[in-house]
Amino acid sequence: MEFILSFDRPGFKPDEAPSPDRRSLYYCITGFQGKGPESEPHSEKHQPACDGPVPADARDRPLVAVAGPTGSGKSELALEIAAKFNGEIVNCDSLQVFRYFDIGTAKLPMADRRNIPHHLIDIVDPDQLFTAGEYTRLARETIAGISARGRLPVLAGGTGFYLRALLDGLFEGPSRDQTLRDRLAARELRHPASLHRLLTRFDSEAARKIHPNDVPKVTRALEVCLLMRRPVSELFRQGRDALRGYRTLKLGLLPDRDALYQRLDLRCAMMFEAGLADEVRRILARGFKPTLKPFESHGYKQALQLIHGELNPREAVFYAQRKTRNYAKRQITWFRRESGLVWLKGFGDSPEVRDAAIERVGAFLG
Repeated sequence: MEFILSFDRPGFKPDEAPSPDRRSLYYCITGFQGKGPESEPHSEKHQPACDGPVPADARDRPLVAVAGPTGSGKSELALEIAAKFNGEIVNCDSLQVFRYFDIGTAKLPMADRRNIPHHLIDIVDPDQLFTAGEYTRLARETIAGISARGRLPVLAGGTGFYLRALLDGLFEGPSRDQTLRDRLAARELRHPASLHRLLTRFDSEAARKIHPNDVPKVTRALEVCLLMRRPVSELFRQGRDALRGYRTLKLGLLPDRDALYQRLDLRCAMMFEAGLADEVRRILARGFKPTLKPFESHGYKQALQLIHGELNPREAVFYAQRKTRNYAKRQITWFRRESGLVWLKGFGDSPEVRDAAIERVGAFLG
């Protein structure tokens, strides 16, 4: 069988009518005949993430976000703000959404939450796919509910992409197609790195922005290209579904870097002392595979390597500390590009930063 690939516009378009012995690459990947998605409609129509949750009268409702690198004291500062201004906290950390991952994600124990409601923590199992799109939808619904109760929603977390998706929106891509994803996964298994090469042919701009080893992102980009028959980069430029009905104060914590790294090193060591490896063993005992996405995060990856005998305890702590410092550096770089973010120099649990934040929020609320 001969594979053909045709382009009649920038980006990929499948052949209109492949002959029995000449099938398009689109057909070989998707299994769809003819024009593709138009002749095989999806049963689930994509809905914009913000449809419904914001009432029509929700004009200029306040929203506060506390961002910054890991270990900077975001949770502590968010608690202070919520306690002072009758607020509820909405998680903005991509790992704290997963159940059972507690020690390595620095989840606040229930006893430390001061009876302040916390949302979007422990909402999915580790083997469930959870995307920025799902987070955006759930977070907007949660924020709308908090506002409707007359309380202040306070976002807290260091996942910058989640914050940006929530506030600025994501382009309206198609819903996931599991059959197509399974085909792509099988292709990648047979030919490692082939999906990124394929994405380069369909959308070179998107391929340049995604690392070849980031298979989930490559898969999603290909999925969009194939289902929409247009480059994902072109769709992204068409505009996004920004949060409506809110004015947002974004606070960013920026401790001294040396002090932050010292705190992170200490915290990593304490996590292992507190039983991080035992927590990983309990998660595995529940039947979850060590190849799941949450296990790729710093701390958990090294705990797995410790359990498997690939690292000794000292090495596990050392590499977890190094990975965590690198992650904090990347977070700072990301948040420096976040427009409108008000930087507070110091840790969120310091009295000076707390007082400055309270003053800022008070002025913001008027």
